[in-house]
Amino acid sequence: MSEATVAAPVDSSRRTWLITSCAMGGVGAAAVAVPFVSSFQPSERAKAAGAAVEVDVSTIAPGEKKVVEWRGKPVWIMRRTPDQLAALEKQEDQLADPESVRTAYPTPEYARNRHRSIKPEILVAVGICTHLGCSPSDKFAPGPQPSLPDDWQGGFLCACHGSTFDVAGRVFKNKPAPDNLEVPPHYYTSDTTVLIGEEKQA
Repeated sequence: MSEATVAAPVDSSRRTWLITSCAMGGVGAAAVAVPFVSSFQPSERAKAAGAAVEVDVSTIAPGEKKVVEWRGKPVWIMRRTPDQLAALEKQEDQLADPESVRTAYPTPEYARNRHRSIKPEILVAVGICTHLGCSPSDKFAPGPQPSLPDDWQGGFLCACHGSTFDVAGRVFKNKPAPDNLEVPPHYYTSDTTVLIGEEKQA
């Protein structure tokens, strides 16, 4: 290297341009990287799909039901009337699993009763038939109806293959559905609010 080269003055404008270019390149790379990395994070919708769902049951009138989504499944919350609760005992001899002891869709201990719920008047159940995954429709009115027995007390009918369930989600005998409707984990955080997707910690 010659002495002339060593002694040459530094061009400060060129140095500034070089530093600025590098800094801008770094900012650009970061701007591209942030959305790319964040694309690996679960979306808000995906997070919500597995999260517990809080429902105010005080707004549900007797004989009506509300549907919410939990983990991509429809969950029914129904307030049963005194007549509907009384009918549960009348048809137990017609049910395939009146005590909910089968294990393909295990029923939580706190729902292993005639009404399959914590509060007798409130049913919390996954609205998916245990046969092939169709969603049964409401058939709450008692009495003879198409595709239902003459002594029908009210409940649910799966139109896909004819499975019938009482208002506790228990399947009738000799139907394609192998089990009662699933009862999801849930508990009451207050007298009027149920949390679906979690069980109360002891």
